Amino acid sequence: MAVTLEDIDLYNPDVYVDAPPFEALAYLRRECPVFRQEMPDGTFYWAVLKHHDVVEVARNPLVFSAEVGGVVLEDQPPEQLEQTKNMLLMMDPPRHSTLRKNVYPHFRPRQIQQLEVRIREICRDLVAKGIEMGDVEFVHDLAALVPSEVFGEMMGIPPEDRPKINRWAEIMTGGQDPEVNPDGYTATSGNDGSMAMAVYGIEFAAARRGRDGEDLGDLLLATKVDGQPMTDLEFGYFFVQLVTAGNDTTRTMISSGLHALLEHPEQLTRLRADRSLIPNAVEEILRYANPLHYFRRTTTADATVGGQEIKAGEKLAMIYTSANRDEDVFAAPDEFDVGRVPNPQLSFGIGEHYCLGVHLARLEGRIWLEELLDSGVTIEMTGEPRRQRSNLNNALKSLPVRLTPA
Repeated sequence: MAVTLEDIDLYNPDVYVDAPPFEALAYLRRECPVFRQEMPDGTFYWAVLKHHDVVEVARNPLVFSAEVGGVVLEDQPPEQLEQTKNMLLMMDPPRHSTLRKNVYPHFRPRQIQQLEVRIREICRDLVAKGIEMGDVEFVHDLAALVPSEVFGEMMGIPPEDRPKINRWAEIMTGGQDPEVNPDGYTATSGNDGSMAMAVYGIEFAAARRGRDGEDLGDLLLATKVDGQPMTDLEFGYFFVQLVTAGNDTTRTMISSGLHALLEHPEQLTRLRADRSLIPNAVEEILRYANPLHYFRRTTTADATVGGQEIKAGEKLAMIYTSANRDEDVFAAPDEFDVGRVPNPQLSFGIGEHYCLGVHLARLEGRIWLEELLDSGVTIEMTGEPRRQRSNLNNALKSLPVRLTPA
């Protein structure tokens, strides 16, 4: 049956349970690249679907604001929205520029590269754990533990606290799935993970402030913005963003990456034969199975995107799942190709809000694949993978596999 505009609903989380709606997105890129999508609450948003239009929106943060309405499609209560403005992700310039400039030195490639030896040890131990277990639920038994252990050590988070922080991160971005968050994604309950993590971050800051330590937590607490360190409250919400991005999206990248390789065994064979392709493979995983479907922006003035007039105060969604398969940018966009070059995927964003942890994510992805392949292990799926019910989080919630030693 041919797709028509009347058939398309990009908001409904049920649409994403089996797979993202790639056919509908391709149709819209051709016929209606800035698509008005109605929402159940009576509001609507403009779904921005072409690569160059997503780039245009991302590169103009003063017109397309992250701060005015936040970054999720649902309108939050005013008090909740005000709290989220302490997250770097939801700041506009100049607040965003100032804070990012001051914290970025701790995330430069040179600083992140110093973690390689420890990340390799963590990944090697986890691969060995998986081989010993044999049958694993890959998403949570292995993939989730890579960022949890790496970021936990970087920040100085006690090992016993890392599982609950990981769980809070999953609730935050997977709240539309009743199995992930039984309370559901609502104005009153959907932010439970965020609030719990923010409180943890505030208490973390209060307990450690003034320490003369050298882990990332201590360094961030000593970072000054406009001549003053972050308050405990500011640090708490900055902590929420760092931990969520550091845990949830990396877990998704690793688990979705393995799934893509298992679905395309010829590409896994290429990687086994040529390890120099691994950095390209990480980029292709991020393009082909981007961890997040979208981020929202709200217009601060009348604007035009892709020929569509948009009034001040209206909301847009930069649909990465569509932009990353734009036929005008990527040859054979629906094919998974670990040797794809060039690969201007937008999963890390672009412009003002380009991902702060990009170098860490790439390093974790590369080392994980290297250690997995170096082990010589044979990997096979033992059941059907299950996806989160979410129009935001493009993630698997289970991936049953068997690891058999060489």
